[in-house]
Amino acid sequence: MFSKACEYAIRSSIYIASQSLAGNRVSLADVSEKIESPEAFTAKILQKLVRSHIIKSAKGPGGGFEVDENMLDSIKLCQIVEAFEGDVLNRCSLGLSECSDMQPCPFHSKYKPVKEKLLDIFENTSLNDLMQGFQDGQTFLKI
Repeated sequence: MFSKACEYAIRSSIYIASQSLAGNRVSLADVSEKIESPEAFTAKILQKLVRSHIIKSAKGPGGGFEVDENMLDSIKLCQIVEAFEGDVLNRCSLGLSECSDMQPCPFHSKYKPVKEKLLDIFENTSLNDLMQGFQDGQTFLKI
């Protein structure tokens, strides 16, 4: 459903958040290794996450990437998706930006209720929700 960059961004964010709660900053090499992504590609993903205020970066000795613990509940999955996919969650399933209730595309009536449920899920799922399931061992993250 999403690009590889978006998938890696979600995985990176969950991993970095879990390490931040343990009091650790993580390096680019560590994130790259854990999400099984080339380091140069991971660097671009992390750079975009920093610019989108999802993760923080600290330079120098003891530096690395982290997530502000106080922000875990306010960072929503839709923010990560929008940073990498644009406004994909609000577009029509056929990619028609002009599709609306007044001018529906051929798939509009079938896709609209699904899209509304997806939007609700993505807007109401926090990074903390995703990370807690991972930390508790209830969910699996390929790392």
